[in-house]
Amino acid sequence: MRAIRCNTYGPPSTLALETVPEPVPGEMEVLVQVKACGVNFPDTLIIQGKYQFKPQLPFTPGSDLAGIVKAVGPGVSHLQVDDEVFGFVAHGAMAEAVLVPAKACFLKPRGMSFPIAASFLMAYGTSFHALKDRGKLQAGETLLVLGAAGGVGLAAVELGKLMGARVIAAASSKEKLDLCKKHGADQTMNYGVQDIKATLKELTQNKGVDVVYDPVGGNFSEAAFRAMGWNGRHLVVGFAAGEIPKLPLNLPLLKGASVVGVFWGAFAMKFPKENLANTKTLMQWQADEKLKPHIHATYPLRNAPEALEEMMQRKVSGKLVIEM
Repeated sequence: MRAIRCNTYGPPSTLALETVPEPVPGEMEVLVQVKACGVNFPDTLIIQGKYQFKPQLPFTPGSDLAGIVKAVGPGVSHLQVDDEVFGFVAHGAMAEAVLVPAKACFLKPRGMSFPIAASFLMAYGTSFHALKDRGKLQAGETLLVLGAAGGVGLAAVELGKLMGARVIAAASSKEKLDLCKKHGADQTMNYGVQDIKATLKELTQNKGVDVVYDPVGGNFSEAAFRAMGWNGRHLVVGFAAGEIPKLPLNLPLLKGASVVGVFWGAFAMKFPKENLANTKTLMQWQADEKLKPHIHATYPLRNAPEALEEMMQRKVSGKLVIEM
């Protein structure tokens, strides 16, 4: 089978399309013929050796996937050959076939296309876990989403609105903010030209925001934290800006506020029943057309490095998808 291979840590240009043996499923594993693979920002970090974990070289990047079951290993009872599924892996999905843990592989709804299914689980799974389980977002609260036009950010905008929050979307261009409005944002802020603290003070009539959804990091994090109100929750989702910020600890004290870590992948593997319940809720909302994933562009497998480069250059709104 063909697969994108990372033989040495580096930029997307160092990746290679190679032929590798097709894996055989072990106990509680499913072999999936990949039809589509979503591209996520962590993919750009993993190939550079900058993510929370470093796969042993060589490896295949890619986490979000959708496809057709080719084989099931011992102990798998909820799936069978030829089922259409979607799921996630730590890495390995940018290939024509991949082994998926049975507890991370789900039947694909009939009305959901493979590209949409491959764009769904990580973005919406991360954002729903963040807002519901970690941020305890309540109807009527104000949610600030940084990097709001990105994959997880746009999902957070949609979910925040669906959960009854007033959503302020923050991004770096008018085009991105217009997209956020189409996906439910009540108000917007261009942090490329507007002062974060002053703008949020004005937008909230000095009350501050209740929850900050932060997949960006860098210089934006402290400014957003300072714009939170009493008992605010700052959700640490990622560091797309490239810099891991340092926060003065007197700020949580003065605001009675919390810094809350969000690592959906670890949650999904440690608590599969809870993650399954979240996934079922998300699938129902998608079936009801309450969630509308935005696909920016699709690429063939051989052009996966170009897709990753687009992601690194911050040129993407919503999701990129690799189609086999």
